[in-house]
Amino acid sequence: MLTKHIQPSSKKISQKEDTKKEYQTVKKREVIHGVIQEKKERIKESGQLLLKDIRETRDKVKERMEEVIETENVWTIPNLLCVMRIIASPVLGYLILQSNYTIALGLLGLAGITDLLDGWIARTFESQASKMGSFLDPMADKVLIASLFLSLTYMDLIPVILTGAIIARDLLLVGAGFVIRYQSIPPPRNLSRYFDVTYATAQLAPTTLSKVNTAVQLLLVASTLAAPVFNYVDHQALHVLWYITAGTTVSSAASYLVSKNTYKYFKPKK
Repeated sequence: MLTKHIQPSSKKISQKEDTKKEYQTVKKREVIHGVIQEKKERIKESGQLLLKDIRETRDKVKERMEEVIETENVWTIPNLLCVMRIIASPVLGYLILQSNYTIALGLLGLAGITDLLDGWIARTFESQASKMGSFLDPMADKVLIASLFLSLTYMDLIPVILTGAIIARDLLLVGAGFVIRYQSIPPPRNLSRYFDVTYATAQLAPTTLSKVNTAVQLLLVASTLAAPVFNYVDHQALHVLWYITAGTTVSSAASYLVSKNTYKYFKPKK
């Protein structure tokens, strides 16, 4: 009888063991949960550090790029005049297609004045000169000339073959300009930097033959546009001017291939 009171029952021992196991299980879960939470915090911390490093690297790259690439003011009067000439080009073409030759001739005269004026302003006032203008000015001339040639050819006032040669040459030069712009931008290269006109990375220096060719082309389109107004359409002098224009177009295209100083790259600042 005494042994029954001294030794605990097997049921109580089993309950204690279950309680102990349950306590150990809970402790293990708490430990595991704590480890997982700690790892989560470390991962989160690492991610934040990584993002911080990326932002700092991006800012440093941006600062270095601003040091390397020369920035300039592109909001100048000559550049504005060039843009106005580009906008006027399709208007000129429309007037020609509508046979409004007198108005078109007057508008072409105004465009010619802006061409002379923007060049004079850029040469006279240093603050008005820009590297972008070296590309924009010939680009405006090409857009104007292309619009005139296409519309006058459509009206059977200029031969198709001559217009085709001029457009092909200009497209090749424009394509070369895009390639040179891409090559002149220091890495990393992206679209935002490529199309940021405030970054001056190269400058265009047209050849002498190219300047002569532009003058001859303008003379041809102006003379052809004036022909219906002053009644000398299909004059022999215009035919001679066609051949001269074809010759200067081909030779000026060749001069860009031969000349080594057509495009000037800007060296990074030290």
